[in-house]
Amino acid sequence: MSVLQTLQERSNKSCELCSSNNDLSQYTIPPSLNENVANDILVCKTCKDQIEGNTEMNPNHWRCLNDSMWSEHVAVQIMAWRMLQRLRHEGWPKDLLDMMYLDDEAIALARATGEHEDEANKIIHRDVNGVILESGDAVVLVKDLKVKGSSMVAKQGTAVRNIRLDRENAEYIEGKVGAQQIVIITKYVKKL
Repeated sequence: MSVLQTLQERSNKSCELCSSNNDLSQYTIPPSLNENVANDILVCKTCKDQIEGNTEMNPNHWRCLNDSMWSEHVAVQIMAWRMLQRLRHEGWPKDLLDMMYLDDEAIALARATGEHEDEANKIIHRDVNGVILESGDAVVLVKDLKVKGSSMVAKQGTAVRNIRLDRENAEYIEGKVGAQQIVIITKYVKKL
């Protein structure tokens, strides 16, 4: 059974965040690179567009998190926590966050994108043109790069998909070039 079919079965073909049955798709929670049932959730277009920042956040839509935050699936809990963190300035999400419990491993994954941090404290990764990079973005190399510790050279123009951000240093991202996971300096990439 495919990941999508498993998600549809476990959610009864409804959005795992808001319970909508319309326009559903699979969403891999950043910074995950692989599609699997542990890292993916089934979401509607409305939720996905707001999660990815394609449309403006509608705080009233996210009142559904009052129910979905209690899901038995860790991926749903993590996404509910992240969305509540984004909305914490509204007031009511703070109450839900106070009630929510995530084990140590789940809270570490939930914090991996830095959404819980204040804007002033966030590390912002920018490409060669100053465009902000996010976990899961695709970038292209703007020059040939020698990979330390190997004889490999990552060629200019190579696309690197599903990047992960280094939460300690704004100049470093991680991604796969060929079969090898490497660290890349942000001044040598351009967002696709």
